Amino acid sequence: MTYSNLQIFIVELVGTFILVIFATGSIAYDVKMFDGKLGITFAAVAPFIALLIGVYSFGKISLAHFNPAVTIGYYITGHISKTQIVYYFAAEIIGALLGSLSVLAFIGDFADLGANAPNPDHSVFLIFPVEVLASAMLMGVIFYVVYTKGLKGFSGVAIGGIVGLDILFLATISGASMNPARSLAPALLSETLENLWLYWTAPFVGTTMVAFLFRKKFQEQRLSES
Repeated sequence: MTYSNLQIFIVELVGTFILVIFATGSIAYDVKMFDGKLGITFAAVAPFIALLIGVYSFGKISLAHFNPAVTIGYYITGHISKTQIVYYFAAEIIGALLGSLSVLAFIGDFADLGANAPNPDHSVFLIFPVEVLASAMLMGVIFYVVYTKGLKGFSGVAIGGIVGLDILFLATISGASMNPARSLAPALLSETLENLWLYWTAPFVGTTMVAFLFRKKFQEQRLSES
């Protein structure tokens, strides 16, 4: 079944909204209610749950991007058109902003609304490659499940799982955003913009590199199916 750009826009907006609520709201809620004692594990599990919901609910309609860097990866591999990038980007950014506004309204202005931040104890020459690596691993898992089985079976677990693991092991270095929209919304609303350059460059580098590695595989797959 072919879905319209409007349908794609709506589910991407809702999916990104859910992801940002869970990913950033968990951080703000932890600080507000527990003084941050739940820590990195709670921050890793929350987006895992959000992606389970998003992938299984909306994967058939929009491929469940919820992330501008992932959208660019899907464009490189030919899954979406140049025109559709506009719909995806708009939905992802609006959904993220609505998510952060909801966190602000219902939880409050805690922990900069869950904005990403790299560890200042590390050099940018470590932070940047780590963020590239986190984004590349996310894109690699997404393409692997799409190429092998499509967005069904354990795909949601795999995609949510790699995001959770990236956060668990890499957030203490780079912040492990992997998602420019997720980083943009809380940073704008909390006026903590100094790290946005990182999260609007490194994730695109990571997903783009992986997309070019997978592009030929998907081209061959489409030819074999035609």
